[in-house]
Amino acid sequence: MREEVIFSGGTGPKSQTAESLHHQKLPLFQFRSFRFSFLLLIGAAFLLMYYGVSSNSLSWWESFPLHVQYQKLFNNTNKKHIPPSYKVHPKHMVLQKEPDAPPVIQYHPAYARNYQFVMDDTDACKTKAPFLVLMVPVAPSEVAARDAIRKTWGNETVVRGEQVKTLFMLGLPGGAMAELYQEKLRQESSLYHDVIQSNFLDTYLNLTTKTMVIMDWLATRCPTAVYAMKIDSDMFLNIDNLMIMLQKPDIPKLNYLTGMLMWQRPVIRSKNSKWYVPEEMFPDSTYPTYTLGMGYLFSNDLPAKLVEISKSITAFNIEDAYVGMCMKKLGLAPTAPPDPWQFKAYLSVYNRCEFSKVITYILSSAKDLLKYWTDLYKPGPPC
Repeated sequence: MREEVIFSGGTGPKSQTAESLHHQKLPLFQFRSFRFSFLLLIGAAFLLMYYGVSSNSLSWWESFPLHVQYQKLFNNTNKKHIPPSYKVHPKHMVLQKEPDAPPVIQYHPAYARNYQFVMDDTDACKTKAPFLVLMVPVAPSEVAARDAIRKTWGNETVVRGEQVKTLFMLGLPGGAMAELYQEKLRQESSLYHDVIQSNFLDTYLNLTTKTMVIMDWLATRCPTAVYAMKIDSDMFLNIDNLMIMLQKPDIPKLNYLTGMLMWQRPVIRSKNSKWYVPEEMFPDSTYPTYTLGMGYLFSNDLPAKLVEISKSITAFNIEDAYVGMCMKKLGLAPTAPPDPWQFKAYLSVYNRCEFSKVITYILSSAKDLLKYWTDLYKPGPPC
């Protein structure tokens, strides 16, 4: 987009006449000096305009409003948390070591390795790698959700003979309560050792970033786990049924992604929608096949591949569709689970028998998770 340079003061005939009369009153040397300085300023302005229009560093990506929001989040996040010997060039997305080191391209704001882990006090994969890692993206303020998970499916550490670990992924809190939330998170981490925090700002717009940081943690901190699952904090998870599915002999251990499949889903173009994505960020009218973000399972070889391929894929704010786009770029596709009906979305009416058979359900509150879990595992057959 061409940038306009607006000069203050009038530009019509009256202002031009007044300016010429003023110059006539100046001594010749002063007039020439002033004219020379003025021409230099005009020349500099034209150079700036030429750079703004023609430079390869400025593209539609810099000029689009949703990218501006991404950029602000990136800048606000990294302002206080990048290493002191580095600086961020906002237009080029470059993390550059001062003073003369060559730049390191950081691709786009959702690229996981733009960020650093600032809290990672867990021994989840340091001694023996678990068979399954459950990664829960959650906001810093959602203490009740974390506590409910710790008392229910997150408390299961050995399921059908296999090691399972549940971890929570968070970004940085924002707003007036940020310091208070951060201190409470430190205390929570010291108590439970299941909190992982990276230095991106924890916002809805940054869910794609959060998901890719989850992938990066799995790739760099826990690469020897067999499977992992990204599961939202408002979910019921029947982990016993999940393990039964994973222990079936025909479940792949490589290039495997499964969950509730979404086919030919249209891209929302209404700016009033929570799921709005502009054409400049994702030009196709439909998304590639992807797994609904409520909870999807994958073989643990995929995270490193997803992080690497994401460098070549423009970030957009629908995290599950973005993972689907990464899979497509890899030449892969999600796979339907053996029993697709087990991955369910919203609950209509609680039914103990049904909950004993499904793998996932979206719930409305942490209280519901505690209530349904207690009811499911009370004495007596569920059906």
